[in-house]
Amino acid sequence: DLAAAELVARADLVVDGILGIGGRGALREPAAWLAAVARETDVAVLAVDLPSGVDADTGAVADPDAVVHADRTVAFGCLKAGLLLGDGAVRTGELAVVDIGLSFDGLTPLDLVVRIDDDSAAPLLAGPGARDDKYTRGVVGVSAGSDAYPGAAVLATAGARHGLAGYVRYVGPAHDQVVAHWPDVVARPGRVGDAGRTQCWVVGSGRGVDDDARLAVLDAVALDVPLVLDADALTLVADDAEVRAAVVARAGVTVLTPHAGEFARLAGAPIGADRVAAVRELAADLRVVVLLKGSATVVASPDGQAYVAASAPPELATAGSGDVLAGLLGSLLAHHEARTPLDHMRAALLAAVAAHVHGAAGSVAAGDGRTVTAVDVAAALPEAVARVRRTPAS
Repeated sequence: DLAAAELVARADLVVDGILGIGGRGALREPAAWLAAVARETDVAVLAVDLPSGVDADTGAVADPDAVVHADRTVAFGCLKAGLLLGDGAVRTGELAVVDIGLSFDGLTPLDLVVRIDDDSAAPLLAGPGARDDKYTRGVVGVSAGSDAYPGAAVLATAGARHGLAGYVRYVGPAHDQVVAHWPDVVARPGRVGDAGRTQCWVVGSGRGVDDDARLAVLDAVALDVPLVLDADALTLVADDAEVRAAVVARAGVTVLTPHAGEFARLAGAPIGADRVAAVRELAADLRVVVLLKGSATVVASPDGQAYVAASAPPELATAGSGDVLAGLLGSLLAHHEARTPLDHMRAALLAAVAAHVHGAAGSVAAGDGRTVTAVDVAAALPEAVARVRRTPAS
């Protein structure tokens, strides 16, 4: 064992092939000790398929002292979800995928988790055509913010303005603040149902849970357009039986955007180690698309199709960032709904694209070591969209 440890410490490169994708649990001795030696020296570590000690499906690490920390991981055939999620994501290092001729014919949505990257997002972010006008580009409605939290309305409408929709409506208590910040947004008080035509509504960010906020959610649920429910609206879905029943019974596309705490209230239990399975289960139970926010955002449709968007830098964990994402998502849904009516599967893909662009905006905002606020994330959205659009055609 000492001789092996000395070899590891003197090596230029250590190749980790101890466990494959069927491995479970922590490394056993002496492998755990050798992994620790590699971790405590400057030797480069290359993991084959995944770092040993990481669960391939969930990213769970049973023992942080008995797992390989890779500088680079080369996955064969396809990425494994555990390389993008949980503790596995921070032990994977740089990622590469090598095609070894595997066939995925015959697999169902429940067999796969799709990672969203620039290549897959770019086609869904195409700019307007020569014959488009502000209506054909899509109209997104936002009912967010309150007297207590007017900033949420400003941030959600900022996200909506920088998506693909050509027209943003705002209805709610913070209409004066919205117009003061964004004169291009048509903002006024009143009810969601009386706002005029839209192709999507975004409801809940900072809106509160009082009777007026509850009415805004129920009004939006009754409309036959896609709907994004965020923040306080999720509290109503979790705690108000009538609101929850209306959401479950809704025929149209609905997207819920919880963080971990909100997810636990909606599901009635903490997420657990397998985030993909938990999101799939809640999406099926509520008959909605669920977008679970995090360092890697997981999205699932009611039929089980799951996506991961892993582009978010840590700086994106800042107050109000989720409000920007909700508005951006509503804008993408409105734009695509204006062209072809959406179903939940397509909406799930667009939700994952929105999360990817949101993460890209966080990276733009954090460039050169800058500190980041939600205002910076919103301001970075145009450059983020442009960067994704510039992705070379494959």
